[in-house]
Amino acid sequence: MTADATSDVAGLSFEQARDELVRVVAELEQGAPTLEESLTLWTRGEALAARCEEWLVGAKRLLDAARPTDAGA
Repeated sequence: MTADATSDVAGLSFEQARDELVRVVAELEQGAPTLEESLTLWTRGEALAARCEEWLVGAKRLLDAARPTDAGA
């Protein structure tokens, strides 16, 4: 899969990336008809998983920044 084929992942919401990742995993578990298709699905899945991780890391940063610090403790 080319960089162009995975670049659209950057614009996906967490839910969109997660839902597509679930679909990709299900396809891989069923067994793709060719090795090339399996590799394409795998590459897409890796890009989707990375996008989900970006969202989760960003959410954690926001939550951490919103918490009061215990500087006075």
